[in-house]
Amino acid sequence: MFFIGPVRVGTIHDWVPSSGSVVSWHPSPAARVKAAEAPISSVPPSYMQAQHLHGYADQVAKGLDYSRLLIATCDVAGQCDIRAMTYIINTHLRRHDTYRSWFEYDDTKNDAKNLVRHTIADSAAIEFVPTDRGTMTLPDLHDRVLATPDPFQWDCFSFGIVQGDDHFSFYTSVDHLHMDATFAIVMVSEFHMMYAALVGGGPPVPLPDAGSYDEFCLRQHREVSTLTVESPQVRTWIEFGENNNKSLPVFPLPLGDPSKPCSGAILTQQLLDEQQVARFESACVAAGARFSGGVFACAALTEHEITRTPTYYGLTPSDTRSTPTDFVTLGWFTGMIPITVPVAGASFGDTARVAQSCFDAGTDLANVPWDRVVELAPWLNRPPPNFPVINYIDGGVAPFSGVFSSLLEGLNLGIWFDGRYSYQFCVFVNRMENETAMTVLFPDNPVARESVTRYLQVMRSWYVRVADGQDAIALNNADRA
Repeated sequence: MFFIGPVRVGTIHDWVPSSGSVVSWHPSPAARVKAAEAPISSVPPSYMQAQHLHGYADQVAKGLDYSRLLIATCDVAGQCDIRAMTYIINTHLRRHDTYRSWFEYDDTKNDAKNLVRHTIADSAAIEFVPTDRGTMTLPDLHDRVLATPDPFQWDCFSFGIVQGDDHFSFYTSVDHLHMDATFAIVMVSEFHMMYAALVGGGPPVPLPDAGSYDEFCLRQHREVSTLTVESPQVRTWIEFGENNNKSLPVFPLPLGDPSKPCSGAILTQQLLDEQQVARFESACVAAGARFSGGVFACAALTEHEITRTPTYYGLTPSDTRSTPTDFVTLGWFTGMIPITVPVAGASFGDTARVAQSCFDAGTDLANVPWDRVVELAPWLNRPPPNFPVINYIDGGVAPFSGVFSSLLEGLNLGIWFDGRYSYQFCVFVNRMENETAMTVLFPDNPVARESVTRYLQVMRSWYVRVADGQDAIALNNADRA
């Protein structure tokens, strides 16, 4: 487990609420009937949704599991008012149109078009009802949360509470199909504010009108349909793919056999203490970069030291919300930015400056999904197993700072992964006020654990060298090794 500001992050097995009775919310029988009868919609899945559904189906066909749930938790004082919580859950579900959809395969269509959306016409047909589960052991509680249905089921989202002596813990478990991590924090905070208002005798908290994720899906497909193989953004992605075996880059060290069943594991390593953070940032600024450029530079230098490859190729996610409405819309808005950095023989300063420039120039590329590039350039391939993604998270900016951060501190908020492993190798670099740390999510096998341990050690050495002003000498020594 690790922290991003006041938010705890880990796998579901790191969540240890106080023992007590459990109540969970799931669809009423009538709601299930309405969902099953939902007509076909012409709205396509977003590219992120399609990749998720295809990835899940491919893994299941191989007898493998797939990471798919985003789980958020918070603590609330007192005895849970089940009636108020039922109202809040149903209001939330009816407010966001992504919950009205479910998908199936149409085997008569090709791979790009074989996902068919069904949409419930009337949001009022969605009704979740509480079920008293009694007292549960912690493993049984975790199993209950993980039993949230798969992304090909309409009800791939569930809610619940664990009632303790003087407080209760609230949880949401939503398939990634409907939500990204950015919105998970906002969602739980909204639940908390709404609940506090209702049990305090006040009216529901007025929330801004939610946008439509259906409209985003249509907008995304409309915008990328204008792209051709000659479009500058597509050419950049094609060049990136052709430099990576006609696909996306792979992690530089072995991670075991991806065809064998495997759960996910987490390792965290402090990179810098409070004084080193300030010195590292000063080195970035002196190089004409920001802290983010330094993060990608250290990733590039680490991979160069391990493999001696002259050029680093990396990926970092970016939120593609672009309108005020998008920021109050539940859905999956994440895209990828490709990072290309020549590194052989370069100092940290040179590497950071180039990495920063590449990152800043590539922001618009997040709006061009890799799968769309593959459609236009079919000689390219879908992502390989264990393609690495580096997430840089600055705990000093919203939503982890200021007034909102003070609110989060009172929630005992947690964001949890389901502990399954798919094929995306995730690296988190978390910059906090008093330290910077790196957390890696990886397949839990001995080969991968040894590789990740080595990767973290080399990565930390680069951050420390830079903070201590030894980067140029260290790089030359590393190259002679």
